[in-house]
Amino acid sequence: MKPSSKIAELTELIAPAVRACGVELWGIEFMPQGRKSLLRIYIEVLPDAKAAGEHITIEDCTAVNHQVSGVLDVHDPIAGEYILEVSSPGFDRPLFSPEQVAQFIGEVVSLRLIHAIGTGDAKRRKVTGRLSAATDTTMSVTTDDAQVFDIEFNNVDKANLVYTD
Repeated sequence: MKPSSKIAELTELIAPAVRACGVELWGIEFMPQGRKSLLRIYIEVLPDAKAAGEHITIEDCTAVNHQVSGVLDVHDPIAGEYILEVSSPGFDRPLFSPEQVAQFIGEVVSLRLIHAIGTGDAKRRKVTGRLSAATDTTMSVTTDDAQVFDIEFNNVDKANLVYTD
């Protein structure tokens, strides 16, 4: 879950513009795709607004898109063409940091790992299970078949909540 240097650069550049719109930056995905890259920005309401039951609206996404577009036009941190998407994290929200993971202990998460974990024929790069604990460097996930995996954050390529009713 350690962001690349490009994501860190974009976060530093974009976060103040997002905050100026009255919301917070949840995370950034940057996917170079040949001649056209994709920059996806996830925004979330501020904690006190969330406590009051507020949610991200289309108007919030539009305002952030406009503000961030201006910042990107001035600083030009992305070579070539790109598509800018602004979205709420949604029910199956991606998780970008240990602090975010810690907020969802007890919930089901889906992880794609950089290096396989497990032993023998049971090695796997994908783990889905209930998040049972998290520290600054690791998380513990218990799968449906009662296996417990202690996974280091620096081995996580992608993490998402799994929506359950």
